Amino acid sequence: MYRVFEALDELNQTVEQAYGVPMTSNCMVPRNDTLALLDDLRNALPVEIDDAQDVLDQRDEILRGAEDRARDMIAAAEAEAHEIVSRARADADHMVDEAQHRATTMVAKAEDDADHMVTSARREAEDTIHRAQVEADRLIEDGNDSYRRSVDEGIAEQERLVSESEVVRRANEEAHRIVDAAHADSERLRSECDEFVDSKLSEFEGSLNEVLRTVTRDRQALRRGAGVSRRRTE
Repeated sequence: MYRVFEALDELNQTVEQAYGVPMTSNCMVPRNDTLALLDDLRNALPVEIDDAQDVLDQRDEILRGAEDRARDMIAAAEAEAHEIVSRARADADHMVDEAQHRATTMVAKAEDDADHMVTSARREAEDTIHRAQVEADRLIEDGNDSYRRSVDEGIAEQERLVSESEVVRRANEEAHRIVDAAHADSERLRSECDEFVDSKLSEFEGSLNEVLRTVTRDRQALRRGAGVSRRRTE
């Protein structure tokens, strides 16, 4: 900015020292010197003006890039969520099928064991009906208890494994959370871009206001100088 003020001072001095045109308030200034001072003035203007213009030129490109990244993030989140849900459903279906198979196997085995125990008890009872009637009844009762316990255990195991389908619900919740987080990141990225552009424009506005105030003062000084030259000519 020092060179700006220096060039304006030299330009003002050139105008003050220029020869006046008779009968007018105009004056004759050396063209080459004046053009050289104007070139110096143009070259000395703050680079913030060019930087601000670059920010304005790139604003749409920055916003488009942010929107593209946001769309990519949302698409990736949705794809990941879909994959998680699909995998969770497949795992849940597999666990349910396995539980049903295990429960069926345990029930069948319990029935076979019970039938075998009852048959053995009856055979022994027939051989020793008078001596082992009580023992046969006990074995039958034990077989029935074992059968009931086996059936109950199989049903309980089936219910426990089926209840693990809660994994599907949690996977859905995680999927929604990922999508919501992607939307939030998209809004945050767009807000940061707007704040960046606004800060650059604010800096440009401050620099431009300072330059305009300087030019206004120099123009006023130049007009005052031109008035003095005119009075001297008159």
